[in-house]
Amino acid sequence: MRTLGRAADVDGACYLTGGATAVLVGWRASTLDVDVKLLPETDTLLRAIQRAKEDLDVNVELASPAEFVPVPAGWEERSPSIGREGRLSFHHFDLYAQALAKLERAHRQDLADVGAMLERGLIDRERAWRYYAEIEPELFRFPAIDPRAFRRRVEAALGAAG
Repeated sequence: MRTLGRAADVDGACYLTGGATAVLVGWRASTLDVDVKLLPETDTLLRAIQRAKEDLDVNVELASPAEFVPVPAGWEERSPSIGREGRLSFHHFDLYAQALAKLERAHRQDLADVGAMLERGLIDRERAWRYYAEIEPELFRFPAIDPRAFRRRVEAALGAAG
């Protein structure tokens, strides 16, 4: 975060997701990569990411839940603040979007992460169901998603819809 914040040439935001959120919040000790979404995505920051990958020997990917599931407008406001470094504000990408993207992907670690998010009170079941209901009509925009299988995973993780 310090490296990117120092490199930023304009005010912006960096949204962390996946394993980066898990490590920073504390339910996991490590992650294989750091997934980020930059706003704005400037050449200067992209070059800084490349340098950071080499200097810190860490894999950084430009990825967010919005690449895997629909994310309703307003996700920026729903993204908890982590802090500010230089000209960049850092946030955890909308935790409900993260949880639903993890349920859609359904890797063992993803399902464990959603369980940890529920257990720590970072997301709640009723609100997660409302979020799911909001995105369900938009699932057709993501042809890789099997809507029935996705809903079954959401039900398994969250219980029956309230």
